[in-house]
Amino acid sequence: MASKLPPTMKAWQFTSTSPTLEKNLKLNTSAPLPASASSLPADQTLVQVLVVSLNPVDYKFPEIPLLGRLMTGSPATPSIDYAGRVVATGPNSKKVSATDLELGQLVFGRLDGPTKFGTLAEYTIAPRAGCVPIPSGVSVIDAACAASVALTAYQCIIPKIKGGAGERVFINGGSGGTGTFGIQIAKAAGCHVTTSCSGANVELCESLGADTVIDYTSKDVVAELKKMPQFDLVVDNVGLPANLYWSAPSFTKPGAPYMQVGAPAISLGFVYEMLCKTMWPRLLGGGQRPWEFLHLESKVEDYAQIGRWMQEGKVRAVVDEVFGMEDKGPVRAFEKLRTGRTRGKIVVKVAERWDE
Repeated sequence: MASKLPPTMKAWQFTSTSPTLEKNLKLNTSAPLPASASSLPADQTLVQVLVVSLNPVDYKFPEIPLLGRLMTGSPATPSIDYAGRVVATGPNSKKVSATDLELGQLVFGRLDGPTKFGTLAEYTIAPRAGCVPIPSGVSVIDAACAASVALTAYQCIIPKIKGGAGERVFINGGSGGTGTFGIQIAKAAGCHVTTSCSGANVELCESLGADTVIDYTSKDVVAELKKMPQFDLVVDNVGLPANLYWSAPSFTKPGAPYMQVGAPAISLGFVYEMLCKTMWPRLLGGGQRPWEFLHLESKVEDYAQIGRWMQEGKVRAVVDEVFGMEDKGPVRAFEKLRTGRTRGKIVVKVAERWDE
């Protein structure tokens, strides 16, 4: 069931990504709601969006030539992360969660990928696996920040370690969205954490629990790693320096997983190098450590653990800046995101106010 829905909504939309997505973003004050908003399929939830947190995938995927347009259609609304309030629910198949969501309940999560009806709008439709209750004591903004990046950090670390106690994890890029959550999640699991960041962000990473911080602006990251005891896991949120993976045998234990999250650009060169790392025989110069580009999957149980840690104060969101829905706020938010120089998450408030 649902309360009476408005015929239209406010939504930021784009019809082109040339030269960039944000150069084409426009606020449509009478955009149509998603077609299935009034008759939701099983395990789908109509959410009134309160807050959106941005991710590089929000512009990188739509900007892929040809494929981007096929994924989103036109006009399209960007972004996949949100926190909001349940307006309506489709039938619960019980395949995803045995628990029903309640109308009016505060929830957070993510869409499965870029789509025509993204989250930078007053309403969006979220899959049940990516729509979970906001834990008591966790703010709407903090929950929105955790939607994709905390889940990414969790799935890069928790399934790859053997219990956590004393295991050594290197997180390349500790001051961005995934990195700030990754440091805290690894520490919550009992790991020893080394991370890299610019000199301006060393104090931030230390405050999140990092045991050792490498300032990549003044030191050679690979050279520093070689001086340390070998690592059990590498999480690469950056994709630079270019020799980091190929040097991994000199600073990781045999068989240590190398989890790739970030990359400078998704290009033919990146695809070729990925094939060399995963398919080319080791004896002929292929990858010497198990390499995996994370395929993120929304899981209710993973969100539940992240939520518990946030309730307990073991994990918190780091917010770089909050933008509004009006006055080109989302345009400026994407411009800042694209610089790659953010501390934590960039947030857009779709609603002006709400009750926590």
